[in-house]
Amino acid sequence: MNATKTPNPKALLLWMTFVMSLVFAVWQALLNNFVIEKAQFTGAEIGMLQSLREIPGFLAFTAIFVLLLVREQAFALLSLALLCIGVAITGFFPQVLGLYLTTILMSVGFHYFETINQSLTLQWVDKQDTAAFMGKALAWRSAAALVGYGSIWLVMTWLKLDYWHMYLIIGVLGLLMVISMSLYYPQFDTHEVQHKKVILRKRYWLYYLLTFFSGARRQIFMVFAGFMMVEKFGYSVSEITALFLINYVVNLLFAPAIGRFIGRIGERNALTVEYIGLFFVFVSYALVEQPHMAAALYVIDHLLFAMAIAMKTYFQKIADSKDIAATMSVSFTINHIAAVVIPVLLGLLWLSDPALVFYIGAGFAVCSLVLALNVPRHPSPGNETYWAWPTKSIDKPSLDS
Repeated sequence: MNATKTPNPKALLLWMTFVMSLVFAVWQALLNNFVIEKAQFTGAEIGMLQSLREIPGFLAFTAIFVLLLVREQAFALLSLALLCIGVAITGFFPQVLGLYLTTILMSVGFHYFETINQSLTLQWVDKQDTAAFMGKALAWRSAAALVGYGSIWLVMTWLKLDYWHMYLIIGVLGLLMVISMSLYYPQFDTHEVQHKKVILRKRYWLYYLLTFFSGARRQIFMVFAGFMMVEKFGYSVSEITALFLINYVVNLLFAPAIGRFIGRIGERNALTVEYIGLFFVFVSYALVEQPHMAAALYVIDHLLFAMAIAMKTYFQKIADSKDIAATMSVSFTINHIAAVVIPVLLGLLWLSDPALVFYIGAGFAVCSLVLALNVPRHPSPGNETYWAWPTKSIDKPSLDS
């Protein structure tokens, strides 16, 4: 774990990101084939599983109450350990109920970790460096995913072992790395003492809405784009893994540059590019009939999501530094309001008209584009939006509870 000669918080953030991506990438890459082959899932069951997976994200606001007892850094590591444990035991429960339960366990760790990781990033990294650092973190995610996919090939293709071996190996490996980080890195301080209560501020309304539609769109990508590859085009485990490998190689090569690019062109322009691109991708998903074209769309889709860095740097620029932890908790809940409902409802719609699911995704992209046009070119406290709903005082919350 000797990432640098002197332990520093940025290195810890990168290593935690590496472990999260390593473990989650394996879980995600195997999921569709595992549930179809071992538990005979249809679109309805996969939709329900994904909705259950998002319930801990919907409850992410409770992280702020856990912080009354545990410091953010320790909470992040504990959450990461829970994610690893959940993935490690997944292969032992190849039934509908068992998969639902292990998914919830894994998801609690995943969503709490993501909430706290984003909070620590916005606190530990300077505003002018955040976009570039987040691009670098995406590259680390990609590198970890590549290691994970390589391990799938080694364990399942070359050694011919079963799903449960793969889940157990990667979960235990991730847990050992978490323990190593806990021993190696000291407790780092944050610059500001964070509010330990749920906070909603009127001046953050645009960030909240962008977060809501981001969660809605992402569910369609994560749940149904991958499921389409297996159900409609018959992709095998090795082919799905190869597709994910391509995704992460592209991110590994381009994510740092995307982070720097966002820093140059600003959040408004970056989000506009993302949402226009996503609209065309979702429409194309609905119409595609060639498996190679579908795979190309999947790679483009994945790359465009890297532009979402701009949403986080927008918030960092307009936020009171003491609000970051509380707002990250609330924003994860907002992100998952749609995520809890959309997979199960669209899973039922999928049974009769899969194309309509992707047209709905295109509609969400249009809503996001309209909101992105209200992001000012130089966001700051007091300059949160380009037009409408001006705020008289940047310190007055609409709701503190």
